[in-house]
Amino acid sequence: MTEKIIILADGRARAPAIPAALEPATGDLRDRLARPLHDLRISITDRCNFRCVYCMPKEVFDKDYQYLPHASLLTFEEITRLARQFVAHGVEKIRLTGGEPLLRKNIEKLIGMLAGLRTVHGKPLDLTLTTNGSLLARKAQALKDAGLNRVTVSLDAMDDAVFRAMNDVDFAVADVLRGIDAAHAAGLGPIKVNMVVKAGSNEQEILPMARYFKGSPHILRFIEYMDVGASNGWNMRDVIPSAEIVRRIGAEMPLVPVDPNYTGETAARWRYADGGGEIGVISSVTQAFCKDCTRARLSTEGKLYTCLFATRGHDLRALLREGRSDAELSAAIGAVWQGRTDRYSELRTTNTEGLPRTGERKVEMSYIGG
Repeated sequence: MTEKIIILADGRARAPAIPAALEPATGDLRDRLARPLHDLRISITDRCNFRCVYCMPKEVFDKDYQYLPHASLLTFEEITRLARQFVAHGVEKIRLTGGEPLLRKNIEKLIGMLAGLRTVHGKPLDLTLTTNGSLLARKAQALKDAGLNRVTVSLDAMDDAVFRAMNDVDFAVADVLRGIDAAHAAGLGPIKVNMVVKAGSNEQEILPMARYFKGSPHILRFIEYMDVGASNGWNMRDVIPSAEIVRRIGAEMPLVPVDPNYTGETAARWRYADGGGEIGVISSVTQAFCKDCTRARLSTEGKLYTCLFATRGHDLRALLREGRSDAELSAAIGAVWQGRTDRYSELRTTNTEGLPRTGERKVEMSYIGG
């Protein structure tokens, strides 16, 4: 019998060193490859009510799986305090993730606190959230009222049987669509709809998804199945290249390439030639975009990760809870980013089998968000 591995929180993370000279933030922090810090993704819970086969497969994250105790999670005040330091270094966009972030009690309070922050240029943050849509219909208006700008919703098929198999908790497509409609009515747009494409599982849903959202105000994005963590059994044979996705859609509904909205945008943009809207493709496996990556990730318990495919993080919660000053927190964050050299996707080979070159276990996506 194969031994079942339970993926635990990252116990290897250590508090980052605080530089002797506490240089103030300049709003333009660069890593060793001259990439600025622009985006911060904050995981606010490791819990999720879905068991998607590419993220939290049920055979690993079963009824006996131990989530983080509440005391280990960053409080809303701690999240906001750290976010303020990141914003001083140049972050202009914050995305709340999970797990499923809408499971975090009183999330509206946190959104209100983050919405009060201002960029180094004095502008409001671009404050967004990624959700599986299960709770969106009932929460959309409250999220908007609290200060959320936009949502991204995960939906991996239009066919109900395929989608139920993908989320593995028997959740219906219609309920996600109701959440999308509620978010649109509340003004949480433009809404992005993310479909993770896995060969042999839902690739037949590429065209139905494109047909459904064509002509809508929503932006459908197709994501290559990625080797994140070690629990999803990733294999290169399961990847449908984004170029193939574009080819399939374009053969029926002609597409025209569109320039990115900004440097570092994850999705390559395409618009329908007849004016029916646009799609995006995220190609982190076949067309790595490491050279433009401007994203930092903060885990549920306060670990800073500089790459989605990281093997270990930097424990900012330890600094918070030992009473370090804002200047010390800022300097520590700055030093971590300035030392960043991550470019995992560029170095990936087709023989990874989901493991990094070092042989160390990569952190799970459900722990640090997508």
